[in-house]
Amino acid sequence: MLHRLIATSASLVVLATCLAGQAAAQEEAVSLEPVTVFGVRTANQPGSNAIADATMIAETLADHPAEILNTLPGVNVQMNSGQEHLIAIRSPVLTGGAGQGSFLILENGVPTRSPAFGNVNSLMEPHHEVASAIEVVRGPGSAKYGSNAVHGLVNVILGQPGDGSFASASYGTLGRYRTDMALDDGEHVRLGLSLQHDTGWRDNTGADQQKLSAVGAYELGAWNVTPWLSASNLNQESAGFVGGTDSYKDSDLVTQNPNPEAYRDAWSARIGARAERPLGPGNLVLTPYAHSQAMIFSQHFLPYSGVEKNGHTGGGVMARYGWQASDALALRIGADVDVASGYLKESQARPTFGFNPANDQFPQGVHYDYTVDTTTFALWGETEWDLGHDVSVLAGLRGETHDYDYSTEAPVGIAGRFNVTADRSDSFDLLTPKLGLIWSPGDVSYYVNYARGERAPQASDLYRLQSLQVAGEVDTETLDSVEVGARGSAAGGRLVFDVAAYWMDKENFFFRDSDGLNVPDGSTRHQGVEATAAFDLTDTLVLKGNVSWSDQTYTFDRIVGSGTETIRDGNQIDTAPEWLADASLDWQATEALGLSLSVEHVGEYYMDPANTATYPGHTVLSARGSYEFGEGTEAFLILRNLTDEAYADRADLAFGNGRYFPGEPLNATLGLRKKF
Repeated sequence: MLHRLIATSASLVVLATCLAGQAAAQEEAVSLEPVTVFGVRTANQPGSNAIADATMIAETLADHPAEILNTLPGVNVQMNSGQEHLIAIRSPVLTGGAGQGSFLILENGVPTRSPAFGNVNSLMEPHHEVASAIEVVRGPGSAKYGSNAVHGLVNVILGQPGDGSFASASYGTLGRYRTDMALDDGEHVRLGLSLQHDTGWRDNTGADQQKLSAVGAYELGAWNVTPWLSASNLNQESAGFVGGTDSYKDSDLVTQNPNPEAYRDAWSARIGARAERPLGPGNLVLTPYAHSQAMIFSQHFLPYSGVEKNGHTGGGVMARYGWQASDALALRIGADVDVASGYLKESQARPTFGFNPANDQFPQGVHYDYTVDTTTFALWGETEWDLGHDVSVLAGLRGETHDYDYSTEAPVGIAGRFNVTADRSDSFDLLTPKLGLIWSPGDVSYYVNYARGERAPQASDLYRLQSLQVAGEVDTETLDSVEVGARGSAAGGRLVFDVAAYWMDKENFFFRDSDGLNVPDGSTRHQGVEATAAFDLTDTLVLKGNVSWSDQTYTFDRIVGSGTETIRDGNQIDTAPEWLADASLDWQATEALGLSLSVEHVGEYYMDPANTATYPGHTVLSARGSYEFGEGTEAFLILRNLTDEAYADRADLAFGNGRYFPGEPLNATLGLRKKF
């Protein structure tokens, strides 16, 4: 039951003159065919989204989800060690509770985790290797999707029966072996399997990952039913940061692992079904689902090097009904329920090296040991109204309530930096409106869009407290977003483009500063411009790419301790590059031979909230060649980091010291792919 109902209104502004320039890759802007069942948007709605289709996924052959997602506008996924990562979508790269809860990760349109139990590494779980599409929505999600769709969402759409079968195998010069396959009967079942063994290019960084998925398609009476299951398992040895200013440039140092004992073991499983049927004047869609995951890893990135075990099991149902009320008016309503139970245990086996045991803020023993039961209930409605003269309006409203029931097995009280609160219950209510207008007079569509994103706190935000925190002080994080944009085609269809500008303000921002202290009440501002385009230079030569500019700042003041972590209103947010860009030149040299040259650019950014240290950014070149020498049989060669650039995937400041995750050196992947 919702605890409150607030009337909300918003007025639209007149469309600004839209910028021209580079914009959406052709696969992204022309058609959303791959996502007709599980996609979260359609092409004629206001807002920004991009799609990597099956061809793009196959050609990229991403060993890590960052390699495919970073080709899309406004996205900056940082690779850490092995399959670890941190996400940015119209945001800085976020860590901790903010990194867990600010991005909604979906598989077939269903959240891969219950709202309170996100993980900064959650992109490692969906089976992206055999997906038919990966859709990224930038900015707050629509009324269909609630908590955690704050800065954006990623929807991995599994291949469906009829998409075809294939098998591929590859070897990388950094010691990476991989095989992917999909078996499709063309009617009812498609099975997917991915296996990867990585010996690791840094010391003691081997990894093994397995993923399995199955998607069905059946008619059961009046119902069209699409069931699926997906599972993943990861066992990796992790590498720590390399420390010292510009240490990522030292070719000997970057291959070393200062934390050879570090590891991460994780597994996950999801099952769901989409059941759709006509009912009365419209269509009813029911999507029951369940998911479970567990993880254990060493916290090598913290000074006390603890061990964390976490996991949760949850499930629910998403119910939706839509109908055409008139020629000009379409209506959709829905209700979602999610119930979950999760746990977290953190322990420290040894005293902290370098700290005085008599005054140790990181004491040996159990730091946290708790369970949390959650219940989420949501109601939403959405309408599309054709006003005539090629103008339509989309309006939506979603209300949610989140209930938490927490209990601890660890002793209550403060020990060093750790604060174990007594058993308690908490509840949060969310209300997220959306209002957009789109005008499509011809080959170009123009839009303006307002949306609010909110997230209830993560369980770790609420109950993994530090000594300076008070239980119950963490509030709902809220982001208000306004964007204007234009998308379409020109030059007789040879140019396809998409450009958007946005302004966003966020309140109650919860994050961990570079002194390792939690900040529960920050505020930030985000504004930027994103442009993508694809241009057919000739019948065989295509230039495509995207560029993103952003200005992301803190809008509050904060001083801690000696003032080494001073945040001033107007400071740039750390790990928020001003410029991001990705471009490629694709040449179909002959009917059998295809060549591509690509470039990825990450601009300069501050490494800490106080803006005392910077990372200069980097530009990395890659190339791909493929040759089809038989019917459906292709050999391919991928060269990454052609110039052997010394760069950092991640650079930050922790406890006053610079640290880096070094980027991979020049490497090659050779493989075969067979479609049948």
